[in-house]
Amino acid sequence: MNANEQLIHTFYKAFQEKDWKTMQSCYHEDITFNDAVFKNLQGKNAGAMWHMLLSSGSDLQLIFDGIQADENTGKAHWVATYTLSKTGNKVINDIQANFTFKDGKIINHTDDFNFNKWAQQAFGLIGTLLGHFGFFHKSISDKAMKSLQIFIHKNASLYQ
Repeated sequence: MNANEQLIHTFYKAFQEKDWKTMQSCYHEDITFNDAVFKNLQGKNAGAMWHMLLSSGSDLQLIFDGIQADENTGKAHWVATYTLSKTGNKVINDIQANFTFKDGKIINHTDDFNFNKWAQQAFGLIGTLLGHFGFFHKSISDKAMKSLQIFIHKNASLYQ
């Protein structure tokens, strides 16, 4: 396993152990994170997102595999199983992660998953009916970003 593959492994092992501090330590200070819900998170905001999600996801189970990396890019496959706290619905989210590296850290992290499938699981009939509409997607993303900003404000001493 090369150094960047080990870095990805460390990130996901910490994720399994709900260790957001180690996850954050795998990120470069100039990290950019993107997925279908959290857009263009920069710097400590990316680590704060994992902290927030791990704080609210008491039943999270995570498996990962398919780690591959060279000196510039990497990828991994992971599946998160959890109960969405806002609805009480069980979600199984199948994700392909892509990374770029700088200075021995992750500088870009993009998680790709099927938003419509996630919305169906997370929000039931409403997600099934509305998940493919852009306004619903934007509404979910806006609410998640607002929740993150509130979380960062409440934990300001950690994210200055």
